[in-house]
Amino acid sequence: MHATALQPASNGAEWGESAIWAWKSYRCHWRVLGEPEAPAMVLLHGFGASSSHWRHNAAPLSRAGYRVYGLDLIGFGRSEQPGLHPQIRLDNRLWARQLAAFVEQVVQKPAVLVGNSLGGLTALTTAAFRPELTTAVVAAPLPDPALIKPLPHRLSPRRRRLRNAAVPLLCRLLPLELLVPLISRTSLLRMGLQGAYSRSIRSDRELHQLIAHPARRRTAARSLRAMSVGMALRPRGATAPALLERLAKQDRPLPLLLLWGRQDRFVPLLIGENLQRQHSWLKLCVLDGSGHCPHDESPEHFHQELLRWLDINLERTSALEAQQRA
Repeated sequence: MHATALQPASNGAEWGESAIWAWKSYRCHWRVLGEPEAPAMVLLHGFGASSSHWRHNAAPLSRAGYRVYGLDLIGFGRSEQPGLHPQIRLDNRLWARQLAAFVEQVVQKPAVLVGNSLGGLTALTTAAFRPELTTAVVAAPLPDPALIKPLPHRLSPRRRRLRNAAVPLLCRLLPLELLVPLISRTSLLRMGLQGAYSRSIRSDRELHQLIAHPARRRTAARSLRAMSVGMALRPRGATAPALLERLAKQDRPLPLLLLWGRQDRFVPLLIGENLQRQHSWLKLCVLDGSGHCPHDESPEHFHQELLRWLDINLERTSALEAQQRA
């Protein structure tokens, strides 16, 4: 592990002590707040965001007794923004490997994984493949097109070759080098962001800047193209339905909480309600007055539900582990 301090602790979007960690030649930005001996919690941002998006959450969660980490997933925030690579696909499997290595090398103990949107899918993927690094999983919410239309178990070789050739070609044809700077520097960005919130964000300059800055980096368009290809070409085993099936088959499924904004226009609440019916071992909590980013829009309610659930489930987990040791 190589970590270099960048800046002292501060409030708002620049919360915590910030550092750079090198993983597989990628430069990854992370931050931390809280006492070293406290239980670990890793916060994972959603698409287009970064660890700065947990601006209203890190300090309260730290005061609640956690050592709070924020990780910028590869392609986002201040982490490296790679392009298309023949051997590496930028998808939730890569982000899960990044997160698992982060927990092993930087956090150095199992952690509660809390993710917004894409971060929730990354947390779920990590828990499914590396449960020994995870004490609990929270997705707020859990997005995946496969939750609406699951992928087939197997494609014919011909259809697979056609898909693998067509998706990169179509993504290369998109003029992202023109579109991404245009969106990041015009009112289009604010319009898109507003869709994620039920309240008005017109006067929230900090929110606009923490989303706009990474999108204005010269490598942002190539990274967006790489993750578009990677997510489109994922195998069925990397989709949320298959990951939930994998978790359910564990001897003792990890505690899993879905926090869902009732006014979420990006990932409708109906998806969360269906998941709760399909998997009785997970918990769904609905946050009224929130959209797609409940942690940022209704932080007090978010913390209340999250901490209450963690108190119950981590205590239950500790009791079961004590019984097994006895």
